[in-house]
Amino acid sequence: MALPAKQSNEGRKANKRGAARLAAVQALYQMDLVGTGLNEILTQFETHWLGGEVEGAQYRPAEAAFFRDIVGGVLREQGRLDPQIDAALTRGWPLKRIEAVLRAVLRAGAYELACRPDIPARVVTAEYVDVAAAFVDEQETGMVNAVLDQLARQLRAAEFSAGG
Repeated sequence: MALPAKQSNEGRKANKRGAARLAAVQALYQMDLVGTGLNEILTQFETHWLGGEVEGAQYRPAEAAFFRDIVGGVLREQGRLDPQIDAALTRGWPLKRIEAVLRAVLRAGAYELACRPDIPARVVTAEYVDVAAAFVDEQETGMVNAVLDQLARQLRAAEFSAGG
């Protein structure tokens, strides 16, 4: 059950980490919607999706270890991340009311912000705004940007201080 992405900008080549992020969001979306387990989803994506052709669509090669880290990390840290995402969302719109694909994007982005200090916060935010743009409209990508920016400023305040 693939989540169909909109056509991407032709001039922009996704790197292997970008492709891993996109695949991770698709895997998290599938897990959220149909309850696929972690081991099953990892096997399914690594065997059939990452760099393969599915239903006539060619998927870009992805960094499999990075894909596994995001998907497994989101599941492991979800109990801690979801309340942080909820707090960053507009009052009255808890995470459970957000579309499944946006939940997956926000969770993956929040995981990287919280647990991958080796990747600059601005890079994480920009990458997940790009991932969101593959699935949703501009207004929703703006929400992704705002929520991840707020989380980044909380979780990585040092990166945003004077001179950072």
